[in-house]
Amino acid sequence: MSSEVSTSQGTQNVRGNPSRNVWDQPPSARPGFQLDSAHFVSEPEPELLSVAWNQDFGCFAAGTSDGFRIYNSDPFKETFRRDLKSGGFGIVEMLFRTNILALVGGGSDPQYPPNKVLIWDDHQSRCIGEFSFRSPVRAVRLRKDTIVIVLEHKVYVHNFSDLKLLHQIETMSNPRGLCCLSQNVNTSVLACPGLQVGHVRVEHFGLKVTKFIAAHDSNVACMALTMDGLLLATASMKGTLIRIFNTLDGTRLQEVRRGLDRAEIHSITLSPNVQWLACSSDKGTVHVFRLRVRVASKEDLADQHSPSSLPGPGTIAHQTSTSSVDSLLPPTPSTDGDNSSSSLSFMRGVLPKYFSSEWSFAQLYLPEVTRYITAFGSHNSIMIVGMDGSFCKCSFDPENGGVMTKEEEVCFLKSDKK
Repeated sequence: MSSEVSTSQGTQNVRGNPSRNVWDQPPSARPGFQLDSAHFVSEPEPELLSVAWNQDFGCFAAGTSDGFRIYNSDPFKETFRRDLKSGGFGIVEMLFRTNILALVGGGSDPQYPPNKVLIWDDHQSRCIGEFSFRSPVRAVRLRKDTIVIVLEHKVYVHNFSDLKLLHQIETMSNPRGLCCLSQNVNTSVLACPGLQVGHVRVEHFGLKVTKFIAAHDSNVACMALTMDGLLLATASMKGTLIRIFNTLDGTRLQEVRRGLDRAEIHSITLSPNVQWLACSSDKGTVHVFRLRVRVASKEDLADQHSPSSLPGPGTIAHQTSTSSVDSLLPPTPSTDGDNSSSSLSFMRGVLPKYFSSEWSFAQLYLPEVTRYITAFGSHNSIMIVGMDGSFCKCSFDPENGGVMTKEEEVCFLKSDKK
């Protein structure tokens, strides 16, 4: 599979403006922004084609059949939109709150071919880079130094500053575009499907280490990394279990159970403080689990990742759980406030496995009508965006768990409070 990359003059400045928080400014306050009446029109509410949270859950982008919109999550408000006559966007990927977006056409009348990625600078109101492929783009992931483009059988990793191709990674069939990136400046970690069923490939680019994790017996359906890339959470097509792994040595640290029936997992999210995991599925229930993994301090992690303190790549790839990073420990016995587990757990190994499973700590029940994507907010809150145009914010009790409390519900395509 080959690709073509083209850039406009000034591409070397891709990283010059991304520090600007432009989405909180009105369009008139943005230099270079101009409304063209030939391309911007007032139409009935469009079809929603995609929703995606930014890297810190502070915003989400909605791709529609006639443009895209940016929403702030807390407090909830629409901060910007581009409504076009000429077509829709199936992928709109943000880079935190900066002026940089990755755009891919989508819908019945795509703005651009679905095999093309545009890197758009909305501060300058122009395209600063373009990638073309021979097959449709399944996903795009961004961090401040990297652009990752996912096709069905390959992942391309490009340098952000000059768009140079850095890595090409072969995967098994990946129609969902599964791929995740760490966002910590001190770590550069990518996870994607491997070449075998149920396997995840993890690239620690800074350490030049590749680790293959046998996560499930069936195909992986969803995955997520922590911000530093040290923890990986995965679910299979069966959708009953979620497993958490140490990405450096592949050790399985924890396993939690969403339910007994098969389900399609729509999203997995790990909280920035690495205390909670949330997931959503086609069953309509959002589950929150407590993570039972001890995380080292920033100073410990810095020492741990310094070249002088790390063994060679070959050693890391073959570590056992007892020699894995000290910041990640296997589960400890449950205490009050942990995920619920069966009272028959003392008979583990005799009764079916689900009797000793860890069940969710908190739950929210939503209509089984659409696909929901979860994110963590402040003060033990969960934010959920639905492909039906709904936004919901709820809170959970960090001590007692149970059914979550809805705090806000909005139909964001119409911006009507319910």
